[in-house]
Amino acid sequence: MSEALGQLPPLIASHVLLAAAALALALIVGLPLGLTSARRPRLASVAVGFASLVQTIPGLALLALFYPLLLALSALVGGGVPALGFLPALLALSLYALLPILRNVVAGLNGIDPAVLQAADAVGMTPWQRLRLVEAPLAAPVAMAGIRTAAVWTIGAATLATTVGYPSLGNPIFAGLQIERWDLVLSGCIAAALLALATDALLGLIERGIGRRQSALTLAGVGLLALGLLLAMAPLVRAPLRTVTVGAKNFSEQYILARLIGTRLEKAGYRVSYREGLGSAVAFRALQSGDVDVYVEYSGTLWTGAMGRHDTPPRQAMLDGIAKWMAAGPKTGLIGALGFENAYALAARPGSGLASIADLAARAPQLTLGADLEFLDRPEWRAIRDAYRLHFKATRAYSPTFMYRALASGQADVISAFSSDGRIAADHLTVLTDPKGAVPHYDAILLASPAYAHDARFVGALKPLIGAIRVEDMRAANLSVDRDSAKATPEAAAAWLDQKIRSRSAPLP
Repeated sequence: MSEALGQLPPLIASHVLLAAAALALALIVGLPLGLTSARRPRLASVAVGFASLVQTIPGLALLALFYPLLLALSALVGGGVPALGFLPALLALSLYALLPILRNVVAGLNGIDPAVLQAADAVGMTPWQRLRLVEAPLAAPVAMAGIRTAAVWTIGAATLATTVGYPSLGNPIFAGLQIERWDLVLSGCIAAALLALATDALLGLIERGIGRRQSALTLAGVGLLALGLLLAMAPLVRAPLRTVTVGAKNFSEQYILARLIGTRLEKAGYRVSYREGLGSAVAFRALQSGDVDVYVEYSGTLWTGAMGRHDTPPRQAMLDGIAKWMAAGPKTGLIGALGFENAYALAARPGSGLASIADLAARAPQLTLGADLEFLDRPEWRAIRDAYRLHFKATRAYSPTFMYRALASGQADVISAFSSDGRIAADHLTVLTDPKGAVPHYDAILLASPAYAHDARFVGALKPLIGAIRVEDMRAANLSVDRDSAKATPEAAAAWLDQKIRSRSAPLP
């Protein structure tokens, strides 16, 4: 647990920065819009209706939607608009925070007794004086209740920013869920909850000060809130050095390889940050745009996804084709293949009587297929399905870790396994052969962004990894993170793998 807590300070700092910025932006938009809407019922209907509509969109989907929008905007203005990281998270969270602020400002102003307003007019107050001296103080408690709700929502939803590559308290939560490290999950959840409770308490103090018209109480709340923000964000104050961003998808192998790459780069003198939990398409586009500088992709994923190819050439021909395509089109760089393959495969429980996908075709209508979150929408699945005419009774999507649990518990009969996953051997699963060759090769390949594709120092720091990772070592490292007991952290597994590459005699972590 102490290790999990040790990684929290910089994540708390970036989490607080994002939540504070999103809430500030929502206030900048919501307060004047609420004030105007309170005097114009039609505008109020449209504004509150729009904010309510935003609330119906799942938070994760709203974050994802900003990615293509910002990419399109960047292309329109000639580049420079980041599609991952802080900006999409800021915009999505600000929209989410808008509804409680807007609705409560309108409700607070409309709830003032008309006789009070008539009295203010009767004594000759100007509209500005009436707003400042009468309406704002009376509506403030209701408006503050909305701001408190928005603050708590924003701090909680900011954990989702991890999925678009922004470091937040979602990092330990998502990583912990993938590798079943509950200390990581708890540390992220507890930290986010404490932040939300502390913020709500301080905003409540400000609310009481405003309600009782006690300026000292209000100023004390504002001062404590400002002090808390400064203390929480202190870890962000560092020397302005160029940071290399290592990307990773959302499963154990990617977390391990990201740390392995990051460690190598740090030893070469680079400052390193991580963007983890990315989807396949998002990861490669992030590489193209420079939001990610280096990550590990799989040749079949790039071949069938970004390149849109449907053939399955020999391994080396595929790698050569990918290198030429990357150099000619996206201007990214293929540093090389790491030496192992992590192919999609269909796996069944031992004793299922299945040996090949051809065997599976006849029994599929009585079986349930469990797949990772991407597989059922990927061209590889369509290729397998069409080649063997597979029609399952049902299909269910899981995170990779829970997919294996579903197979063990009988909720799934067949799963889309990964060939370098140590759990295949540990659980004695049967990997179904592919006699028709429907699945392409999936060599793990190291990719670099346009900024680093031809940087000799950068490439030189990572070259020792090329061809150096054996599949049995990768399986052992994966299993050390995924196993049920005595789990290793991705950092420990990466350190072991690094030592294994150097000596090939290190004991398993």
